[in-house]
Amino acid sequence: MDGTTASSTQLLRQINSEALLRFALQEQVFTAGEAMAATGLTRATVLGVCDGLVHAGWLEEVGDGGEASRSTKGRPARRYRLRESAGVVVGMDAGESRLTTLVADLRGRELGKRCERIDSHTLGCAGRVAAARALIDRTLSDAGWNAADVLLTVVGVPAPVDADGMSPEGGEFWQLMNSGFASGLPGEVLIENDANLAAVAEQAQEPSANVATLLSGERFGAGLIVDGRLLRGRQGGAGEMRFLDVFDTKLVSDEGGSDGLGALARTWARAGVNTYDGASSLRRIPEGNISAEDVFRAAREGDPLARDIIARLGERLARITVALASLLDIERVVVAGGISSAIEPVLERARDLLPTDSGLPLPHLVASTLGAEVVVRGAVESGLAGIRREPAAFLPRAARTGNHAFPTPN
Repeated sequence: MDGTTASSTQLLRQINSEALLRFALQEQVFTAGEAMAATGLTRATVLGVCDGLVHAGWLEEVGDGGEASRSTKGRPARRYRLRESAGVVVGMDAGESRLTTLVADLRGRELGKRCERIDSHTLGCAGRVAAARALIDRTLSDAGWNAADVLLTVVGVPAPVDADGMSPEGGEFWQLMNSGFASGLPGEVLIENDANLAAVAEQAQEPSANVATLLSGERFGAGLIVDGRLLRGRQGGAGEMRFLDVFDTKLVSDEGGSDGLGALARTWARAGVNTYDGASSLRRIPEGNISAEDVFRAAREGDPLARDIIARLGERLARITVALASLLDIERVVVAGGISSAIEPVLERARDLLPTDSGLPLPHLVASTLGAEVVVRGAVESGLAGIRREPAAFLPRAARTGNHAFPTPN
């Protein structure tokens, strides 16, 4: 066999292995016949590839499952499933003041989750990475796994991120948020913008070809999917909403720039308790302790200051929605993040203000159902999609550790 033929045979074997592994990652137990139907491969090829994936640590062969799996003429069908100990995926939301991590198996089932508050400005870059690694290690331990089991870690950061996982050098805050996680976390590491990951999570919940996911807590950011593709831009700046800083500084006073809805609710309430003419239950709370949750709660109870703030937030969201719709022709705007469960009054106000004579249907305004976990859920979903897309780029635990006994996790 000459070199060209050998190389072609090896490439074909890799293509067949990837096709079958993609199928296995989406199935429970499957037979060789089912794999043949899904991949178009012959029985002999399927059995050979499955044997290779068993040896590599990706699959395991299981019992025949009784009479139901037997063919009418004879021997039981060979049945396989993804090996549970092949590895796990880690998702992390590395925010400015909070770290959240979630460990999932290769089918996306949650195995462990932890969250802790941090002070990024005190920790610095190295401290953020160390805190993230410690939290991941504790979460893995909770679930009976360890760092050697991690195939891929996906980290969401509140900064623009380009295709290589880097943030623009001009932003000191962005460099702090994108702290150098790639060299300090287990497995292969992918860094992504947090709003982009929120968009990935929402897309998994309700697929849409044209949608903007607004991640709104402390800052405003948008994950933009247009014509079925996630927009990134030259330096990862698509969806950074920096036009709000320009508009609010130059054109409109006291509107908060690119601060998120949660931050604005808190800021406006703390200022309003001193200047508002009417009565407000928010005055019962020490000014420095008023939170966005307090504002939304007071608005539900009919507090006039809180209701005015909700109206201002709705007006702001309506302007942003019109801008996004006119530029991108999107069909849905999803408001995501920790405040999403309380955001409906803001959405109602914004819907009332959207123009009806724009010539094009304006997008539907909806609240995310994923709450504060939207970024970490998107991180796990992004990791799983990456493994399904290119499984040959990853090695199961047994192949990386040289342990072919395939131990079952605790």
